[in-house]
Amino acid sequence: MPGRGDRRAGQKPDAARIDDPGMLSITTKSPYALAALVELHLHGDSGPVPIAELARRRQIPVQFLEQLFATLRRAGVLRSQRGVKGGYSFARPAVEVTVLEVVELLDGPLGRGSVGVFADAARAARDVLAEATIAAIADAEARSAGAPMYHI
Repeated sequence: MPGRGDRRAGQKPDAARIDDPGMLSITTKSPYALAALVELHLHGDSGPVPIAELARRRQIPVQFLEQLFATLRRAGVLRSQRGVKGGYSFARPAVEVTVLEVVELLDGPLGRGSVGVFADAARAARDVLAEATIAAIADAEARSAGAPMYHI
């Protein structure tokens, strides 16, 4: 079999083969962050939303969400406000924040180093995720839940 004779007895397999960066990989970070960002958008422009409230509403461990939001804050997606009325809000309009941006900030470049059919799959996934914004996903979620939508 190809590749089996490449290792000497007792050697561990090459880590690059097991965790190939050319593969498409989205961890739990991105779906959790996306859910919390949608919740933040649905909360409207009523001011900063406490992270504990977002975590509770989406059933996300608050410590995990704090790590994700810290990354998004440093990247300029979110802004935070300390204090009694503190919490998170969008630094840019949610209509400008794409799912691809969130995925790549949290999980790294999608399909980096992939070749052949995996490069094609990565390109297709990138195209779909680049078209999807936080605002569009929040609107679709609200419509599917039957909530009235008000656009100004």
